[in-house]
Amino acid sequence: MATTVRRSLLTLPAAPLGPENPLPALTALDETHTVDEPTRAGLPRDMARQIGYEPLRTVLPVRFLDGYGRERRPADLDALVVENDHLRVTVLPGLGGRVHSLFHKPTGRELVYRNPVFQPADFALNGAWFSGGIEWNIGATGHTTLSCAPVHAACVPAPDGGPMLRLWEWERLRDLPFQVDLWLPDDSDFLYVGVRIRNPHEHPAPVYWWSNIAVPEDERTRILAPADEAWHFGYERTLRRVPVPDHDGADRTYPLRSRYPADYFYEVPQDARKWIASLDAAGRGLVQTSTDLLRGRKLFVWGSGRGGRRWQRWLTEPGTPGYAEIQAGLARTQLEHVRLEAGEEFAWLEAYGPLDADPSLVHGTDWAAARAEAGSRLEAALPRARLDAAYEAWRPHADTEPAETLAVGSGWGALEVLRGGHKLPGTPFTESTLGEQQAPWRELLRSGCLPTQPDSAPPGPTLVARHWRDMLETAPADPLTEYHLGVAQWHEGDRSQAARSWERGLAALDRVARGRPAGLSARWPLLRCLAVADRESAHLPRAADRYAEAFDTLCRAVSPSDEEPAFAALGRETVECLLAAGRHAEARSVLERLPAGVRARGRFRLLEAGLLLAEGDPAAARAVFDAGFEVADLREGAEILGEVWSMLTDEPLPDAYDYRMRPQQRSRPAPGSAPRAGQGGIRTGHCPA
Repeated sequence: MATTVRRSLLTLPAAPLGPENPLPALTALDETHTVDEPTRAGLPRDMARQIGYEPLRTVLPVRFLDGYGRERRPADLDALVVENDHLRVTVLPGLGGRVHSLFHKPTGRELVYRNPVFQPADFALNGAWFSGGIEWNIGATGHTTLSCAPVHAACVPAPDGGPMLRLWEWERLRDLPFQVDLWLPDDSDFLYVGVRIRNPHEHPAPVYWWSNIAVPEDERTRILAPADEAWHFGYERTLRRVPVPDHDGADRTYPLRSRYPADYFYEVPQDARKWIASLDAAGRGLVQTSTDLLRGRKLFVWGSGRGGRRWQRWLTEPGTPGYAEIQAGLARTQLEHVRLEAGEEFAWLEAYGPLDADPSLVHGTDWAAARAEAGSRLEAALPRARLDAAYEAWRPHADTEPAETLAVGSGWGALEVLRGGHKLPGTPFTESTLGEQQAPWRELLRSGCLPTQPDSAPPGPTLVARHWRDMLETAPADPLTEYHLGVAQWHEGDRSQAARSWERGLAALDRVARGRPAGLSARWPLLRCLAVADRESAHLPRAADRYAEAFDTLCRAVSPSDEEPAFAALGRETVECLLAAGRHAEARSVLERLPAGVRARGRFRLLEAGLLLAEGDPAAARAVFDAGFEVADLREGAEILGEVWSMLTDEPLPDAYDYRMRPQQRSRPAPGSAPRAGQGGIRTGHCPA
């Protein structure tokens, strides 16, 4: 058959994403991939420089996605299918352009781990993420904020004249447009993926990219790459060079021979072909290769321990096979960001396809022979010269304008093109995609003023790039403008000026709208921002006062049933700060004023247990655990469940609560102590204890 691109529907048991968190993400990133200064000083100079190159402080202007749960029902997901005689590729444009399935038709083999459910979990930089398939990670260290967001999609001509599927979006953390072109030559066993990241600005930008492939794993799955060394990163947050394949008494190229989750960033020689493969007991599986710009290769293992296995079941469902991740990136490690000069672009070509190799060599004790066997089989199936030629053939087609729109992403790219007048051939960000969230900023661009908003609505998302901040600084200084200006100043690192902007907003409300519903609705977001500022500067009593006032103001301004996302988000932060401040009775009052549906969520059941401990009732706190709960937005690397449990009992942590991803050094807290608010990786605006 000739290659085709068509629309389809994929029906999966799915947990709804829920609404965005309406509170701006002012707190520092809770990202596990960080190293301390002494560790960085001992790294190669170029690696250390790129690790220190403009790491993110927050995920602004993006909002958190934390409103999902654990109840799944059948749902239809929009899908786009690229197919020829050899491969059927299923892509989810509404979920970051994720490749859900890469099915090899002649052998009937699924080449990637295909998740049988859609279950968000707190792994992305902004919260919601799901496992499986091939994802395109752009932005900053971690899973992209586009993991569960729509992208634009269209059909364009491929280099061989057939159809090609183009995905594109505007990545908002770094303000950069990117595109991913997928095509299958008619008689090819390999999916070609052309990627381009452009910097249309007049200043350099830090870039992060890792293509992340989930592959099935069992005891005989082996990961092969052309390397004798790797950089090992575990959840102890240490980065060290280790030999490949054996170190610490085990062959770590078999994912299940590691006990704890870990990353292995392979040290691929500069002149070597760039590839990584996952092969089973019979020597069959998936290989990924690319042109040389995509230099990094990585293996992530969940390991064989209880925590890693529990995470796997949490992200999929009991009884499904496990998976590992093989990845390819622009740098040697995921801790690094690469400089892209003004007006320049990064572009490369990847290929994904089946690989069959001699199992006696693949699984032999001679590592050099194993990787040479995989490398030679790859060269026979897809010569390096052919891949390079395919890249050169694709480059002129990267600018081809889309012929048929297949899916629509966000309107943020259209807003940036409207503001900056950027010329981006091949990736049109049209004004027709502008929506409700972009409307206030379009008006600011047009008239220099932000429009008024409905009395009961919390402020929409804030744009924080320097050009938008400049416009806010010259706009009329009403409370809404002061709110957005303060958020932009906070993002820039000017925290004292941000606090002054929020205080000016409150003062303006006090002059003209005290006691009126409009004033109340505008007041609580400013109070919450000031509470975060107080908390970050270690003024805990004042932070608790402002949080309590913000929550009380919200309760007087709107009905909980009308604004449940705001009640859940602000209520959680308020309870945690009051708890950290030792104001247990006030924390109890706030918790009991939350809607019943909010209090029943797992994260609030955990809050209840912590509050009961602080109130001196460990038996009641233990009863919360015995009744059972699931914290749907438990953060990657979270240990708070084990920490709270250890305050209640010396019994082993039940399997249902064991998500620990590193070796434990048990030290029981003092009797009667309460957990620090927000500790252990639940995303909150927690106060320091």
